[in-house]
Amino acid sequence: MASLATTPRNITTDLSALLAFKSHVVAPHSVLANNWSISIPVCNWVGVSCGARHGRVTALNLSHMALGRSIPPHLGNLSFLLYLDLGNNNFSGPLPNQLGKLRRLRYFNLNNNKLSGDFPSWIGSLSELTFLGFYNNTFTGTFSQSLFNLSKLEILWSSYNFIEGNIPSEIGKLLNLKELYLRDNLLTGPIPSTIYNISSLKTLDLDSNSLSGSLPEDLCNRLPKLERLFLSSNGLTGQLPPSLGDCTELIGLLLPSNHFTGRIPEHIGNLTGLLGLYLQDNNLQGMQFSP
Repeated sequence: MASLATTPRNITTDLSALLAFKSHVVAPHSVLANNWSISIPVCNWVGVSCGARHGRVTALNLSHMALGRSIPPHLGNLSFLLYLDLGNNNFSGPLPNQLGKLRRLRYFNLNNNKLSGDFPSWIGSLSELTFLGFYNNTFTGTFSQSLFNLSKLEILWSSYNFIEGNIPSEIGKLLNLKELYLRDNLLTGPIPSTIYNISSLKTLDLDSNSLSGSLPEDLCNRLPKLERLFLSSNGLTGQLPPSLGDCTELIGLLLPSNHFTGRIPEHIGNLTGLLGLYLQDNNLQGMQFSP
């Protein structure tokens, strides 16, 4: 009974974390200054949602608020947080390690900011993540190996950064991945064969890197749900996979500005749902039809 009596049933910790966040960031539109007040219940603050069971902060949606400065470490104290959206702001600098304490987090969006530093090594601690958005920042270095511990991850947006090196073969461990966006980075080397083991994949976007090697002949047999295959502006070689006609869900096939050779597979004509087909700036020959 004594143990139960000392169990915290309020959100004092969450309140302190959010007030520290408010005092640290720059908010030019005064949204936080006008609303985040101790005279108002914290669960009624703009962008804040609380869970019915514990009454703790479970969601923080502060996107499109022109917030600036670095992301303060105090957010790591929001231990019941499931949803964190700081996208489309002006946050800069590296991510604080304390965010790795958000073990319940499922949705983590930092798209369209000015964040920098290495891809965080603690990201694998967020084992419940299904969405991770680092799109359009200035992250550098290579992908942290801990990223591939996120076995529940369904969507990874990390385009328009400065991530370099090979795509690790461990990416094949993300067997629930549906959307993978890595365009406009500094990635090199071949596309790892393990990526074709992710049969749930619907979008594979690796445009505008420096990738090399060829595509497997059975690509579409291994990725039967593929809807978007974007590999433009790389250094890919070899012939186009004859199985392309088996990607019956394809709506976008973008392969220009590579070094593909040979004939365009006849069975591409089976892709009746295709909305975009770009094959220019390769060494391809015309489609060969059966008599």
